[in-house]
Amino acid sequence: MSKTMESARAPEAPDGGHPPRSKRRWGRIVLLTLLVLVLASGGVVYWLLSGLNNNIKGLDIDHAIGDDRPEKLPTSGQNILILGSDSRAGANAALHTGNVSGARSDTALVMHIPEGRTQAVAISIPRDTLVTRPECTKSDGTAVASAKRVMFNSIYGQVGPACVVKTVEQMSGIRMDHYMEIDFSGFKGLVDAIGGVTVTVDQDIHDKSSGLDLTAGTHRLDGTESLQFVRTRHGIGDGSDLGRISLQQQFMLDLLSEIKQQDLLGSPTKTYKIADKLTAALTTDSDLASLTKLADFSRSLNGVDPSSMETIMLPVMYDKIDPNRVVAAEPQATELWKALRDDSTIPESAKKSPATGG
Repeated sequence: MSKTMESARAPEAPDGGHPPRSKRRWGRIVLLTLLVLVLASGGVVYWLLSGLNNNIKGLDIDHAIGDDRPEKLPTSGQNILILGSDSRAGANAALHTGNVSGARSDTALVMHIPEGRTQAVAISIPRDTLVTRPECTKSDGTAVASAKRVMFNSIYGQVGPACVVKTVEQMSGIRMDHYMEIDFSGFKGLVDAIGGVTVTVDQDIHDKSSGLDLTAGTHRLDGTESLQFVRTRHGIGDGSDLGRISLQQQFMLDLLSEIKQQDLLGSPTKTYKIADKLTAALTTDSDLASLTKLADFSRSLNGVDPSSMETIMLPVMYDKIDPNRVVAAEPQATELWKALRDDSTIPESAKKSPATGG
């Protein structure tokens, strides 16, 4: 594969479970979210984008969760939960997302922006992490009891996004200031809006599940093919869910390169097309659910350099009962969340995980 990728085959786990995950990777949702913020903050094109306000869906997190939330600490900086959802309904039904009914949170990242806002860190929560889901309320008012050993990515479909926020808050002890979500059809639309992305792979990839069929070499991918690329798992490595991690990392770097080469922000027409696709697929908390609010928030982040963002996987270990699942590793996970709460330097020990590779 290209020089931005790690080895396609990860070492086997000693207990026969999945191979370990990569500690560092660019999440596609981080990129999309930052792009939305950049577009929204561009004063010269704001008049062009103002008609897109109705595209953005808002979620009143405070009302949905109520008072059962961690206290907002003066040292905690800004914390944003970013989800990528893979609903099988609507436009996503034709995107080779599988036969599972309902929706899942395919990607989950806690983006922490320290006080002073000069550097950010993104904590990735593995989708197959077993967690305790707190008592939650569905959007229709139905109460759902707390449950142990629930797979993290199933909470979205079972109870809804507000419950995902509440689960993360109770896992971490950190209050989420904001929430952002983008679905798969929006990801496809973004790539099509910029005219595709060029990737290079050093081996043939044939994955019947995702629909991806590539020979070794360089390819220009459209939106559907790009979605297949970042979803691929069976065509590389040992075929586990972990195999897609290096592909996602490579694709994000290639996409960033494409955006830079095209100078998209200098083209009002392309800017509008991208913003239209993104805002149509974007859900935020009610405090960010307009371009004006996104622009205000974006301006407060002017000192943050996306290229210096550190990405860390929540430290996990293979579950002793089901080696195909992981659980938070201690004391590393507690140390990681504490550093974010205190807005202090994350210890190197808190970045290390018993499931370490990928």
